[in-house]
Amino acid sequence: MPTAKQKLIIVESPAKAKTISRYLGKGYKVEASQGHICDLPKSQLGVEPENDFEVKYITIRGRGEILSRIRKEAKNSSHIYFATDPDREGEAISWHLYHVLGVDEEKPCRIEFNEVTKKAVQNAIKNPRKLDMGRIDAQQARRVLDRLVGYKISPLLWAKVKKGLSAGRVQSVATRMVVDRENEIEAFIPEEYWDISAKCSVTTGKRIQMFKARLSLVDGKKVQVTNQTEAEKVVELIENDSFHISDIKKKEKKRIPSPPFTTSSLQQEAGRKLSFTTAKTMQVVQQLYEGVEIEGEGTQGLVTYIRTDSVRISDEAMEEVRQYIPEKYGLEFLPNEKNEYKGRKNAQDAHEAIRPTSVRRTPESIKNSLTREQYMLYRLIYNRFVASQMTPAVYQTLTADITGNRIVLRFYGEHKVFQGFSALYEEGTDENTDSVEMTLPELIDQQMVHIITAEKEQHFTQPPNRYTEASLVRTLEENGIGRPSTYAPTISTIISRGYVSRDKKRLYPTELGIMVTDMMNRYFSEIVDTEFTAMMESRLDDVEERKEDWKQILRDFYPNFEKTLQVAEKEIDKIEIKDEISDVACDQCGAMMVYKMGKYGKFLACPNFPTCRNTKPLLSYIEAPCPKCGKRLLEKVSRKSRKFYGCEGYPECDFVSWDKPVTEKCPKCGCYMLEKHNGKGETIHLCANENCHYKSLINKGKDITDE
Repeated sequence: MPTAKQKLIIVESPAKAKTISRYLGKGYKVEASQGHICDLPKSQLGVEPENDFEVKYITIRGRGEILSRIRKEAKNSSHIYFATDPDREGEAISWHLYHVLGVDEEKPCRIEFNEVTKKAVQNAIKNPRKLDMGRIDAQQARRVLDRLVGYKISPLLWAKVKKGLSAGRVQSVATRMVVDRENEIEAFIPEEYWDISAKCSVTTGKRIQMFKARLSLVDGKKVQVTNQTEAEKVVELIENDSFHISDIKKKEKKRIPSPPFTTSSLQQEAGRKLSFTTAKTMQVVQQLYEGVEIEGEGTQGLVTYIRTDSVRISDEAMEEVRQYIPEKYGLEFLPNEKNEYKGRKNAQDAHEAIRPTSVRRTPESIKNSLTREQYMLYRLIYNRFVASQMTPAVYQTLTADITGNRIVLRFYGEHKVFQGFSALYEEGTDENTDSVEMTLPELIDQQMVHIITAEKEQHFTQPPNRYTEASLVRTLEENGIGRPSTYAPTISTIISRGYVSRDKKRLYPTELGIMVTDMMNRYFSEIVDTEFTAMMESRLDDVEERKEDWKQILRDFYPNFEKTLQVAEKEIDKIEIKDEISDVACDQCGAMMVYKMGKYGKFLACPNFPTCRNTKPLLSYIEAPCPKCGKRLLEKVSRKSRKFYGCEGYPECDFVSWDKPVTEKCPKCGCYMLEKHNGKGETIHLCANENCHYKSLINKGKDITDE
């Protein structure tokens, strides 16, 4: 009797293959392609513009063994299912596999699921479909556009500026944004202004209440106080005036929760609250999506598909979370109707928002099965999702005018009367902001007000903030540039190429980045134009929806691009970039070493290369001494680009810390302290002794000791 043949499922990653294998058991074989198996050749353009953009695909070097294994398993299989990621790239990978294995494109073998769970995988197998040629053509158009721009402009940069440079449609726009912001900052002229306020008190019976009010009107008009003389005059008017309460307004304000995460909002919030780079966020969330070994459960996919711009939630997930909220928090935290959110204007809405695959799998219940980073990110995703379906936070607000003869001051305050979703989650912000929440005074109309003191405070208008990775992602998304899958690699590329540097979360353009951007602006203005790039993204969306032929995009783009290239090749002069000289002498030949940019950032190199090939890492010391031996501590970067701190005496001294040690000693136990940052942008010094819970909230100057 012949042996029943297996069914073959092809996914992208080994981790996902392992997870799915556990769900399906015998009768199924799951293989991983490990990403694309075919692509354009690296050694040549791979596109023939003169032949209506005929594309040449080859098997990627090093994938031969993987392909042989997949072919072998395919021959012994009764059915083949292509279960690559549910996006354009995943569709293209399946398309190449179809061709390599000789499967008819019209055969419904393509399956997709939004979450790596047993139920989702089994349902997908029951409902295979044909390939989506719209997605495939959109991926081809993007790939060819990027290849034409990269392979045509990059050699020009090599020849005219510096070997190893590159240009790209999205990365060049992102670099320009950082450069333009730096130009805005340099051109900014600060303007002086003064805040005028008064500390006030009212007496009701024996009770004295104090509050602060700000200047609103002078002689019935709004005024902008722009110098000290004006400020002193207003302060004098306040001190010599008499005031009473008028125009009291009490209102109730509701603040609704934020929607569940998209790729962009997850990258932004992980940057704000966890200090993750976009690359780190995507690396960790990929692990959560593909599957993690959970004690007592086996391998489980913990979150839904992670490359999405949708805020939509499935009916099943909605029902589960609406059952969970009253059980956990009480019925008052559940809205009568489900909370629905509107996505951004040009969202593809192909997938759900990023959410936990089961709301019953709480972060604390699986903490011991996760790494520290996995736990932090899963908790962020979980809390944001649950909070998104909770009731609003409710505030009582009070506005009152403190009216004098010539001056009107205004008091505004708000007090939270019901936590709602904020009992679980508060969204972070890019900048530090002081909350105005307070205990509201009880004010009575026409009540006399005593001015304790009038205060003036000088300020200057501030230039726009430099981008963080989070704010750059938000700006790219707002301008319709790139898609969920491109934000993290775009930022990683412009940093690794040395166009942009990152310091304390802020992005700075390098001299090289400014120079290349200037050249791109001058000769390839269309490539770095935000509106043009956004328009191209929109046309790619039209290709996916079968509204436009993908090659028409290339036919419209290439002729002008080729003419611009020819002009640039003739007009651009050779630019010499001189290396910055350090104060470190080469210990082999004595020459003063220069700064170079490598794959892992800056390093020191001898200028007499290739005669002298000496290089040194760029050492960065911090103020705090080593807690073990007293030597200096170095700021280092791990192989996975994570910052850590180690003793300069290594290997004799093995002290190492992921958190930055500080000079301050714990006042309770004398142990060294570590610097941490919370989601509100505050800096905390925390005792490194696990048995001592002392912490100091530095930027508010007060202790928040936990006993």
